[in-house]
Amino acid sequence: MEACPTPLRAHLPADPVKLRVSAQTQAARRASCRRAAHCPRRPPTAKRPAPRRPLMLTFQQIILTLQSYWDRQGCALLQPIDMEVGAGTSHVHTFLRAIGPEPWRAAYVQPSRRPKDGRYGENPNRLQHYYQYQVVLKPAPENILDLYLGSLEALGFDLKQNDVRFVEDDWENPTLGAWGLGWEVWLNGMEVTQFTYFQQVGGLDCKPVLGEITYGLERLAMYLQKVENVYDLVWTEWEEPGPNGPELRRLTYGDVYHQNEVEQSTYNFEQANVELLFTFFNSYEAEAKRMIEAQLALPAYELVLKAGHTFNLLDARGAISVTERAAYIGRIRALSRLVAQAYYDSREKLGFPMIGNPVPGVPGLTTDAQEAAQPAWAPPLKAERKIDQD
Repeated sequence: MEACPTPLRAHLPADPVKLRVSAQTQAARRASCRRAAHCPRRPPTAKRPAPRRPLMLTFQQIILTLQSYWDRQGCALLQPIDMEVGAGTSHVHTFLRAIGPEPWRAAYVQPSRRPKDGRYGENPNRLQHYYQYQVVLKPAPENILDLYLGSLEALGFDLKQNDVRFVEDDWENPTLGAWGLGWEVWLNGMEVTQFTYFQQVGGLDCKPVLGEITYGLERLAMYLQKVENVYDLVWTEWEEPGPNGPELRRLTYGDVYHQNEVEQSTYNFEQANVELLFTFFNSYEAEAKRMIEAQLALPAYELVLKAGHTFNLLDARGAISVTERAAYIGRIRALSRLVAQAYYDSREKLGFPMIGNPVPGVPGLTTDAQEAAQPAWAPPLKAERKIDQD
């Protein structure tokens, strides 16, 4: 043990105040030395092993990366619609916002349901419930392709080392009365994104054209994580203390959703009450018409979505014949068109309040000056289009 510091009185200040302070300091030092004599020294801290770092983006990190990227591009980061829909396109902030001349930029995750695609959790890449990341840009900017490629780079893709191809694949949704010029985006031979320029929604021409980018999150994650089974995807990972240092824990996609796929598939194909579903469909249709007459486009659209999901359940149960199927699709499409016109009329009565806002990314240009022109690199209209039944 080290000896206590000895005061050197020859060096004490002559000033009484400073003398008192110095005396107090010496007393504190003596007390410290007495404590040190009775307290054992703390052993040196053992060196902790460095925590293991993840070698990939988890499922939720992919979402966070896309959110951050599109936030920087001026998109409103919205929440998913709290209803059963077959795709992000059905979200009110895509379908209705595509109507009329007002600008719109938004991005959001959309849980999507397609009852007929369920496989009781036994198929490694086919689900009745899955996730899309939706980006809508209106008017579609000229650099939309560069923006999309930038999002892939944000996810860690080296575009010089990966094969990215745009394969023409025009899109149509009969129940929504919507269609557009489009492409599938293939990443090293796997489709990961659908790219569409909306031409019509609810039977109304899109002026200006809305550009839609829809990422298939599960497919994108399977490629990034190099797994063959969707249920093996790492949803998130974290560290917990272990006997030999931090240990990495993981939550998989299967932990979160496998049981849901099994039980929802059972409901969709075996247990859904057909008679009750027919009653629901007729009720939703009647109520939607009543809301349209009341000039309430937004509640009417939600009822159209309910009718659409009910139809999909009936289709999964095999309760609708081929002839009846076309008739039911026609009934939903008729409602969608009425809703689209009602929404357009409601915005027109308000004077299209968002017109005149600056167009993001285009200095000096406002939406009332933007023409509904097709980008120069878009292909000509094709006779056949991809049919999206959702």
